[in-house]
Amino acid sequence: MDMTPNLNGRNAIVTGSTSGIGLGIARALAGAGANIMLNGLGDTKKIEALRAGLEKEFRVKAQYSDADMSKGEEITEMIHKTEANFGAIDILVNNAGIQFVSAIEQFPPSKWEAIIAINLSSSFYSINAALPGMKERGWGRIINIASIHGLVASPFKSAYVAAKHGVVGLTKVVALETAEQNITCNAICPGYVRTPLVENQIRDQAKAHNMTEDEVVDKVMMQWQPNRRFVETGEIGALALFLCSEASRSITGASLPIDGAWTAR
Repeated sequence: MDMTPNLNGRNAIVTGSTSGIGLGIARALAGAGANIMLNGLGDTKKIEALRAGLEKEFRVKAQYSDADMSKGEEITEMIHKTEANFGAIDILVNNAGIQFVSAIEQFPPSKWEAIIAINLSSSFYSINAALPGMKERGWGRIINIASIHGLVASPFKSAYVAAKHGVVGLTKVVALETAEQNITCNAICPGYVRTPLVENQIRDQAKAHNMTEDEVVDKVMMQWQPNRRFVETGEIGALALFLCSEASRSITGASLPIDGAWTAR
């Protein structure tokens, strides 16, 4: 078996990939030869520069979908558009996510609905639409970006923790349903990664606790992450790339922490 990740001729869609973890994964897959469908929010000109940059740097095809990940019909349309443009979807990475922090009795129902929709239901809709093609071709890799909060809880994150635990459960079900069809489905569970989403949390907690942002990082966040450093997006990209390789074909239904020993406690 060739253990070298080689995705030449493969086609991947990575949701929430215009920044942060998703972009790190998109770059890792493109670097191994996969064509990429980007998805996410941001300035139109910056996204176009990002798309063109991937094509130039890695000599792959890169396209962009502005599908709203809170709307199932737009997700389904994005999957079908990617299949039509690329010919197939071999790799599906469900990464899109949002966050909101509040005590549960003060948690706005609208925020609950949005987090469940984008962090959990979007994965169902994308898998639902992409899986038939993978089954027909007898090969597929599905990677759900959960979180360490898919394995353990933290206070004031009721919707996020519920959604990410749901992603872990969905991952197991899909793995069982596809175990004999050369399709794998796994969840990556990162600890704190310094993404735009986490930067917003740092600012919000600094205001809420009358602390500096450095104090929030040191005393609030890194107390849970024993190696006391943020996970880098490139590390998550490397793990995603391994999960797309033939060397990982027996890894399915797994929830893989990349958390600096957070869950080792």
